Amino acid sequence: MRDLDYYKILGVAKGASKDEIKKAYRKLALKYHPDRNQDNKEAEEKFKQISEAYAVLSDPEKRKMFDTYGSADFQQRYSQEDIFRGADLNSILREFGINFGGSGSFRTSTMGGGVFDDLFGQFGGMGGSQQGFQSCGRRPAPAKGGDLSLELPVTLEEVLSGTEKTISLGRGSQAEKVMVKVPAGIESGKKLRVSGKGSPSPMGGPAGDLYLLINVLPHSVFERQGNDLIVEREIKLSAALLGTEIDVPTLDGGRLKVRVPAGTQQNARLRLKGKGLPDGPGAPRGDLFVLITVLIPKKLTPELQQLAEELAAAGS
Repeated sequence: MRDLDYYKILGVAKGASKDEIKKAYRKLALKYHPDRNQDNKEAEEKFKQISEAYAVLSDPEKRKMFDTYGSADFQQRYSQEDIFRGADLNSILREFGINFGGSGSFRTSTMGGGVFDDLFGQFGGMGGSQQGFQSCGRRPAPAKGGDLSLELPVTLEEVLSGTEKTISLGRGSQAEKVMVKVPAGIESGKKLRVSGKGSPSPMGGPAGDLYLLINVLPHSVFERQGNDLIVEREIKLSAALLGTEIDVPTLDGGRLKVRVPAGTQQNARLRLKGKGLPDGPGAPRGDLFVLITVLIPKKLTPELQQLAEELAAAGS
């Protein structure tokens, strides 16, 4: 798994403005552009990295995700195709008056059955033709293998703290074990990407990627609502009227004594701050809400009947 610090790559502070990020990319792109560094693999790799860094940091949503989850977890959530989708690098490069093989185009497209590898790893990243690399005297790279998708079930306890899970991948007569880091706070429907663990290339190129679709399993005690948790607790009518103290479980296995104030209504919610789920690795936790259910007697004894009539007479 790659671990890239996009801010460091562009040489800007984490709080850099959009204009500062664009200015830094423009300067570095001019320095490391392939047209100005013929047959210089180190410069080519540097150009790939600064272009990827700009594609992420110039997009508010991608930048927010990168700041929240960090490099390693961001790389699991975003494929190269996701990173460069919508990125307008072409307009900046045109300012230099340089392009790829005179095509005047900096494009990202797909190749090998819709698979996107990296910015320059295949001709798919150069506009889908051989023109770009032939102008630099290079040969096309073999097509990448196809991607695989699997469902990955996780528990709420694993969402709370994050976890590592072992995935068994069938490889003919053998099974390959793959360790996957599941970040804290992840939600159902999110995808984790494991690079190079998809289908092998039929042409000797790199393998595709494995995408794991997260399915957070239902919990027997807690219900999830965003980063908050809901737990139900029943109390007697007398406790609702007079107040009481109840025992409340927490997702991490603890228990809390919670005071229920007198006059608590049906379906009232008591908030326990910071006892929910995190918004991401190292992020603040949501809240735990105790949903109160008041038990109403279905049949009244003579004593209860009299008390109810007295309450009614008192206007309650």
